[in-house]
Amino acid sequence: MNDFIIRLQEIIKYYDLTASSFAKSIDVQRSSISHLLSGRNKPSLDFVMKVLNTYEQVELNWLIKGEGVFPKEKDLSYPNNLFDEVTELEKKKSNTNTVVKELYSDNDEIERIIIFYKNGTFKKYVEL
Repeated sequence: MNDFIIRLQEIIKYYDLTASSFAKSIDVQRSSISHLLSGRNKPSLDFVMKVLNTYEQVELNWLIKGEGVFPKEKDLSYPNNLFDEVTELEKKKSNTNTVVKELYSDNDEIERIIIFYKNGTFKKYVEL
């Protein structure tokens, strides 16, 4: 059980969350997280499924048994995978630039854009 607590803390740290924001993101009470982290309670199947459904980088075997890695590794078995990722990033960058240009038409240069999601996570876009 102690190892589960360590892995749960690792998830919270990886996503730069507090216990409260983590609880909110998976739709459980703050006290549930507190009881799990203190070792008072064991995780329910519902709790585990909420974590897996909310945080796609968490794998079931890693969370439960400590087997595998966190965060998930990208599947690099296909040669085009890296090309696809770069292409997707270029699309996102292009879409972001379009949205930004529509919002701001003055001559100021934008340094970065940060998008905050309701689950407590965020993405940061920085011009390269």
